[in-house]
Amino acid sequence: MNGAGSGWQSLVEGLMLFEHELLAFAAFWFCIGLIDEFAIDLTWLWLRLTGKIRTERLPVGYGAEPLSGPAAVMIPAFQESAVIGTTVAHMLASWPQRELRIYVGCYRNDPATLLAASAAAEGDPRVRIVVHGAIGPTTKADCLNRLYRALEDDEARNGRRFASVILHDAEDMVHPAALQAIDSALVMRDFVQLPVRPEPQPESRWIAGHYSDEFAESHAKGMVVRAAMNAPLPAAGVGCGVSRNALGELAARRTADGEAGPFAPDCLTEDYELGLVMSQGGRGSAFVRVRDDSGALVATGSFFPCKLDSAVRQKTRWIHGIALQGWDRMGWGNNFVERWMALRDRRGPLTAVVLAAAYLLLVIDAVLLGFSFAGYGSPRSLSLALTVMLGASFAGFLWRSVLRFLFTAREYGLAEGCLAVMRIPVANIIAIMAGRRALVAYFRSLRTGKVVWDKTTHELHPASSALRQVQA
Repeated sequence: MNGAGSGWQSLVEGLMLFEHELLAFAAFWFCIGLIDEFAIDLTWLWLRLTGKIRTERLPVGYGAEPLSGPAAVMIPAFQESAVIGTTVAHMLASWPQRELRIYVGCYRNDPATLLAASAAAEGDPRVRIVVHGAIGPTTKADCLNRLYRALEDDEARNGRRFASVILHDAEDMVHPAALQAIDSALVMRDFVQLPVRPEPQPESRWIAGHYSDEFAESHAKGMVVRAAMNAPLPAAGVGCGVSRNALGELAARRTADGEAGPFAPDCLTEDYELGLVMSQGGRGSAFVRVRDDSGALVATGSFFPCKLDSAVRQKTRWIHGIALQGWDRMGWGNNFVERWMALRDRRGPLTAVVLAAAYLLLVIDAVLLGFSFAGYGSPRSLSLALTVMLGASFAGFLWRSVLRFLFTAREYGLAEGCLAVMRIPVANIIAIMAGRRALVAYFRSLRTGKVVWDKTTHELHPASSALRQVQA
């Protein structure tokens, strides 16, 4: 063999060795992840077969009855003039209860959002516009703390305390039965979470569509199992309610520690943290999954990001706040179930690394196949352990694909169920990009000591047509 041929052969052998080690790494962690998911799947199946969990159907007319006490809805908003008006108008039309008070947090350097929210209120006394004195954006938690101070001022002025506080985002479409469902559950619990339902967007079947797949499965299985196991429930930041007394106690503790209110302003996922804190004390938490009299899921609808860069930014914030900040701020729990759920919540960065390794393997194998056709190298035999792990990984992928199809098809129809399987690579690529970006952002925050509300821009609202139907 000549010198050039020997050089190519050495390159191929080195590449094959690297491919083998990368294959073992990816296969091992895929199997660990599959064991974790399979345990959740089996628990869910057992709960379903034994009748311990089921989705109740509400009676006709549910949702319009008086509340057990005054309810405050907090909506932080910065540069949301395109959607905040629809959100406020649709909420007022969907929830007729006079005990409702909607607090919209705006910033003094964002007059467009302020004007849009004020116009949508149309003089309805149930809407309270609160202007933050800071230059926006601060963090979402900081805006919520400003709304909490306004709520306290109103309570002192009126001599009446709210019974519950409900969190929503500026782009949310609420269900008419949601307010009463949260109010009823908070009679017994300190924290309640309703499902989130990403609304399909025909112009973004792949990017926006993968959110529908993920939430359809996680909020029909993962959160249901978590609640059944009495594990702490994370808040989604929308469609969640907290008892006023519990929130006041949290605010008092944090104020005593020198913080500005019940929400942690230096936390990117203050909602996630709030749910865990509320679940671990007092009267605990509940995940309320019900359907209305027509069979529709009582959930918070929303248009999720439809472009790749926006989806990556949003998931970067989730991974940064939940997986990395959560590790620092929340610890690992007090028992096996809490530690297990914490591991599941914080697997984002590791998942990104493993998925990146898997896709890199595809590239390397393609290169090695080309060299093989050129006469350099031949495939190596695999050990029994690695063969078993690869077989298990493939079987696990098929199982996960079937479940992804079933849960998505149940909520969105057969066509979306089929697309859900094809969208798995899209979700994986977004996870890889967000994981890398989250690690960079986390280490930057450690160096600078600052976190920024890297908010998602919203241009469309799913309730634009629904509002006209409610008002007709």
